[in-house]
Amino acid sequence: MEPSQPIPLLLLLILLFFPSIIISSSSPPLPQTPSPSPKTSPSSSKPSPSPKPSPSSKPSSPSPTSSPLPSPKASTSPSSPSSSSSSSSPLDPKQLRALESLNIPTSKNPCSPTPLHNTTTCDNSKPFRHIISLRLSNCSSYVSLSSTALKSLSPTLQTLHLLNCPHRISGVSLSHLSNLTDLSLSNVQIKASGPYVILAHMNKLKTLTISNANLTGFLPKHVHSNLTHIDLSGNQLKGSIPPSITMLDSLETLNLSSNGFKGEIPSSIGDLISLKNLSLASNSFSGSIPDSISAIPELIHMDLSSNKLNGTIPKFISEMKSLKYLNLANNNFRGVVPFNSSFMKRLQVIKVGGNSDLCYNHTILSSKLKLGIAPCDKYGMPMSPPPSKDSSSSEDDSSDDDYDDDDDTSHKKGHHHGPNKVVLGVAIALSSIVFLIVFLILCSKCCR
Repeated sequence: MEPSQPIPLLLLLILLFFPSIIISSSSPPLPQTPSPSPKTSPSSSKPSPSPKPSPSSKPSSPSPTSSPLPSPKASTSPSSPSSSSSSSSPLDPKQLRALESLNIPTSKNPCSPTPLHNTTTCDNSKPFRHIISLRLSNCSSYVSLSSTALKSLSPTLQTLHLLNCPHRISGVSLSHLSNLTDLSLSNVQIKASGPYVILAHMNKLKTLTISNANLTGFLPKHVHSNLTHIDLSGNQLKGSIPPSITMLDSLETLNLSSNGFKGEIPSSIGDLISLKNLSLASNSFSGSIPDSISAIPELIHMDLSSNKLNGTIPKFISEMKSLKYLNLANNNFRGVVPFNSSFMKRLQVIKVGGNSDLCYNHTILSSKLKLGIAPCDKYGMPMSPPPSKDSSSSEDDSSDDDYDDDDDTSHKKGHHHGPNKVVLGVAIALSSIVFLIVFLILCSKCCR
């Protein structure tokens, strides 16, 4: 019995040191902490002041559209206003009284350009000058856009811009401004039964923006052919797109997003040969994308998201050379995305998520493209359930069509400590087994 006593002792030593050896070999090396840098004097550690951002860099308020469209260019008025107050002609007394009745803070001479209240622009006519442009933003509650005042300005007023003005405006009052070429009303409450009440007599109008104005009714059956910009987003308009809209040869922007339009997108929309920006997002349009859209040669921005469009995505879209922004998310499209990698690289933004029956060919398109849809199987069906519409939309917004090379790295980092926990569990289990064996051997020795 005496010669066999060192054996349990040796097993006991193995029991004590074996787990620590396993754990130390499996644990990753600790990162080296950088040595503290020597303290510098306050004068040397003070960072150089960075230039303050200019006021123009302040982001604009978000619009209800799923994608922003470029604002229209300011229309040039036939009579160029004076750039200085060299003209001694005073403002027409009738228009001066009308301006004062609006409770707008202006200088003694509203026609002189001032940096504080540059709200009015006048012509150079004699003996009296006249207001040709009126621009108001963030109006106070005291500003009253009465029908009488607007009627007094109507003979010469060509541009009217109102932004964030709480006072409710009558559509009939606006209809008196028959000489307008540029009308922009955003975040202004308008009381009218439809756009036709406002636009009926505006034969010279070129740019039209009435957004977030609580406007109801239908699109007018007849619109004036001079229009180059139409933005009626964020209202409560309903019905379908009338043929009159598609007869505007000079129209460059059509934004009808965030309304209650329904029906199919008319095939005659391809007649808008000058169109560059098309947004019909957040409506209830159904049917397929008309083939006639391929006939629009300079279309840059197309947003048809959040509708009820169905069928397959037409292949002709990949042949539209000018297209840079494409949003087809949150519809009912099915089948395989018919785009190749060269087309995807040419786009600046592409969003197709939120279409549960849509998938992409993983042999043509890289899986690193964040499209928000699943790859196709050999039958052209999604391999796995696609993300929900909300998650796919947020994923599409965070990355357009760019590759994400850091995905694999971050994935590996997220699972870095997984194997160490497994090894630790195995080591504990082996230690327990060894301890049980030693205990049984000791018990058998004692019993003898």
